Amino acid sequence: MTRAFLGTPIEPGVIDAILDRARRAPSAGNTGSIEFLVLEGPEQIASYWDTTLPIERRATFPWPRLLDAPVLVVPWVDPAGYVERYAEADKAHTGLGTADDAWPVPYWFVDGGAAVMALLLEVEARSLGALLFGLFGHEDAVRSRFDIPAGRRAVGTIAIGHPAPDRPSASASRPRGPLDEIIHRRRW
Repeated sequence: MTRAFLGTPIEPGVIDAILDRARRAPSAGNTGSIEFLVLEGPEQIASYWDTTLPIERRATFPWPRLLDAPVLVVPWVDPAGYVERYAEADKAHTGLGTADDAWPVPYWFVDGGAAVMALLLEVEARSLGALLFGLFGHEDAVRSRFDIPAGRRAVGTIAIGHPAPDRPSASASRPRGPLDEIIHRRRW
């Protein structure tokens, strides 16, 4: 994950190509209920940060060059789109077409995560940097600021750009579990 950016604009068409790859990620029932808010340019980027990172917090923000990312992408999923899709004749037998709380696992977030991973992999393949981070308590403020339709849920925000040198997050030093401890064959 890249937490510092050069601020250099991304070449025209690159973001659309990245998002085209992301929209081809797996989708339960081929629902396709993910959409992307793309913010580019100083005014749009500043509007996002003004909404999510108050100026008084910026002085102590540990990754100030994150704010130099020339593109922010906010993937939004539509739970109602999944309910509607699973109410259709070929999926009605599942019982998932009655309401979003009928879903034991909210697949809109599973599919949103798959789209984000496809996006991140495409960014990496293009030798760019990216950082996925949460909206946490700012989802409604971002929804209001950028006219996102009611009912949509944000998966997070992805900063994209040319990476700049920076220190890694403290989380980067946490070891991953040994492979033989996380793979269970035949039984747990």
